[in-house]
Amino acid sequence: MAKAAVLMAEGYEEGETLTIVDLLRRAGIECYTFSFKEEYVKGMHNMYVKADYVFNEAVKEHDMLILPGGRPGGANLKANPEVISMVQYFNENNKYLAAMCSGTVVLSEARVIDGKKVTGYTGYAEKLVGGQFVDDVVAFDQNIITSQGPATTYPFAFKIIEVFGKDTSLMKERLMYNFAGGK
Repeated sequence: MAKAAVLMAEGYEEGETLTIVDLLRRAGIECYTFSFKEEYVKGMHNMYVKADYVFNEAVKEHDMLILPGGRPGGANLKANPEVISMVQYFNENNKYLAAMCSGTVVLSEARVIDGKKVTGYTGYAEKLVGGQFVDDVVAFDQNIITSQGPATTYPFAFKIIEVFGKDTSLMKERLMYNFAGGK
């Protein structure tokens, strides 16, 4: 079964992070959150969420590493040498890396996007050094999935689900049914 690890640094974007986890779990993908030091992590909107685990070497047992954004969540991930090392490990071992919003700068810092198509938050073309910036909602190139920001969380999560070989059509249909008020 596919396994994904979502990193939660202080200042993570709650909507991005929790929506990703929710949709992946609904799709039958094992998805776990990892914090740093504390099990409860403060998000950018001052919500505290308990992570499943504290960051450790077990992250390497996952098929995908997911880096959500947030302020200063993305910057906190980027400043953590253990995160950079883990991103490089995933890339070197041909595992999937997924990042959105300010989490995308971690991929640039780790030098894993060189020559690959990437997208990110508005104005991030200059911050994603080495990548070929595209103005798409979601970009997928080789082992890298990137997305723009909080409004693109659903397409981002659906791309992750599809990369793991799952059909998202029924999930999308049910969500649209619910959004339309059951009509």
